[in-house]
Amino acid sequence: MISIKGIAICASLAIACMAIPAHSAVWNHEVPQAKVLGSGDLTWFGLRIYTAKLWSEQQPFNANTPFALELTYHRSISRQQFVETSVDEIKRLFGKQYSAEQLKRWEGEMNRAFSDVKEGDQLIGVFLPEQGARFYNRKQLLADIRDPEFAKAFFAIWFDERTKDRGLREQLLGRAP
Repeated sequence: MISIKGIAICASLAIACMAIPAHSAVWNHEVPQAKVLGSGDLTWFGLRIYTAKLWSEQQPFNANTPFALELTYHRSISRQQFVETSVDEIKRLFGKQYSAEQLKRWEGEMNRAFSDVKEGDQLIGVFLPEQGARFYNRKQLLADIRDPEFAKAFFAIWFDERTKDRGLREQLLGRAP
């Protein structure tokens, strides 16, 4: 027999669970045991653009397991600039591997996921193998892109050996002082 106190506890738990969204706005639920493997700054002509941190449960880093890339911006960047640069980098890294139609679809997904950023804003991308990627800001889930191929191509911008900023890559992987 359930007591009135037991019913009250169950009701409170049920109400609390209804208040939690299906996709929590807290990115670290995706990689609960993650620790910072490394961090570094992206600079351009001496200007700090953002500080990046790589969060992973695997050390050494394994790009085929869940991880998060946290970017904290030091400059304002438009969504258009962020999306165009991302598409350009994917093209540079992969050449003609992806069709124009696929790149256009990914551009649309990124336009939906990202917004203009200003100094102090944060974007966290979570890589989920065989699922895709989720993008968060400090407050909420921005987008759930269920395309594993997009996720691999997007995060390759930072982690592929051919990345433009090899120094930042080494710092993120915890290999640079």
